[in-house]
Amino acid sequence: MTTTVDAGRPAVHHTTPGAAGPRRRPGRIRRAALPYLLLLPALILELLVHLVPMVIGVVMSFKELTQFYIRNWTAAPWSGPENYRISVDFDAPVGEALLHSFLVTVGFTLLSVALCWLIGTAAAICMQDTFRGRGLLRALFLVPYALPVYAAVITWVFMFQHDNGLVNHVLHDQLHLTDKPSFWLIGDNSFYALLTVSVWKGWPFAFLIVMAGLQNIPRELYEAAALDGAGMWQQIRRITLPSLRPVNQVLVLVLFLWTFNDFNTPYVMFGRAAPRAADLVSVHIYQASFVSWDFGTGSAMSVLLLLFLLLVTGVYLALTSRGRRTADV
Repeated sequence: MTTTVDAGRPAVHHTTPGAAGPRRRPGRIRRAALPYLLLLPALILELLVHLVPMVIGVVMSFKELTQFYIRNWTAAPWSGPENYRISVDFDAPVGEALLHSFLVTVGFTLLSVALCWLIGTAAAICMQDTFRGRGLLRALFLVPYALPVYAAVITWVFMFQHDNGLVNHVLHDQLHLTDKPSFWLIGDNSFYALLTVSVWKGWPFAFLIVMAGLQNIPRELYEAAALDGAGMWQQIRRITLPSLRPVNQVLVLVLFLWTFNDFNTPYVMFGRAAPRAADLVSVHIYQASFVSWDFGTGSAMSVLLLLFLLLVTGVYLALTSRGRRTADV
């Protein structure tokens, strides 16, 4: 390497051919790769826990997999789309039962999500004003969400007992609202019992999310609206709900997916044989797979459920994103 210095000019460095250029330091490379290395365990766990079983389930849905091939499921004969044909043949017993379970699940999910959102939003709005004991009430509201699912549902099962349950004791013995004690865990009443438990353990999540969203609304908006003569309901309609729209869009989608896929609540309440009125699709698929020992048909039902949820999620996101663009314009 040579250096030429001229009067009044800065030194010019000439790089001789073959000289090595600037290299990236190994420490800089390690720092750039560090975030990806930290994410690697989570990606591997996600692959093993979700993606691999999902692919195996899709493959199983095309096999005639029964209890005779449990020890070596890869040796089960290939059935093609026969399991899907059986599942969607609504004139046959299997398809008719699946359709009934699907309709029950849709009605149950819509009612549960609507009630969870309504109760959670109302509670969050009421908890915005400062008053004595507000912190204690907030903590109590979150107790159903913090309790383990099995402990909470088993407690409700005891409360719904026919002879010595608390629900019949209050409704029949104290308030005299019914002529005789009701059976809440069988028959048509099982749907309302399941809905009650689902709303009870689900609305605190909506309360928590909405309460966090309310913190981002400036108090000056409410003060200005009050000076203009707007009442409480007008403030909720014109300020609170429009400001909570992005939060509610995510909240409703999450509640819908959680409730539609809920397996723990109906299984703990009713066991493996849920009443017809509370036959949710998650328990129905479990019965088709692990009670009837027809894993091929059960896998096909699971894939159909996955496709339905993906379709609903895609349509919902498309509609909500279009609504946001329209509102921005």
